[in-house]
Amino acid sequence: MKKLLLMLGCLVMVVGCSCSNDKAADAVEKYLNDYKGLSDNVLQDIDDLVENESLTDKGKETYKEVLKRQYRDLIYTIDNEDYDGDTADVTVKITVYDLYKAQKNASEYLNSHQDEFLTDGEYDNDLYMDYKLEQMKNINDTVSYNIVFHVTKTDGKWYVEQPSDEVLEKIHGVYNYDED
Repeated sequence: MKKLLLMLGCLVMVVGCSCSNDKAADAVEKYLNDYKGLSDNVLQDIDDLVENESLTDKGKETYKEVLKRQYRDLIYTIDNEDYDGDTADVTVKITVYDLYKAQKNASEYLNSHQDEFLTDGEYDNDLYMDYKLEQMKNINDTVSYNIVFHVTKTDGKWYVEQPSDEVLEKIHGVYNYDED
């Protein structure tokens, strides 16, 4: 699921921001506001992503709710802009739901309660995925990250460069901070 969220981030990006803006931070704000506002592109990418998941119909609807809530409730502040000619680094503090924690807790729960995810004596992945998605849907714990977006000016317009996988994981709330 983590890789699929990253793919969604890549799709949503639409190679930065092609709006006219005077500052690099404007491009970053546009990028993040597309998530928060659930732009048409974001909604289409969510639909495409979820349709390719092997989840029950209920699971697909729950997954869509999780993604929409995560993006809609994302909080950010622009902390700094550092310019070097036609390139800039824009530092942003974001706060998102801690979906990594929800997934980790669901996995730990599975390990200690395997009998709850059996159907006719066999492990039932659909039961586990429904449980995991419900945990993700209902988590209220948040996590904050400082992210540096690299922005380039081309033909008088600022564009957000493709964020790294780590940055996308942080935006999506699935970054494994236990490895830091």
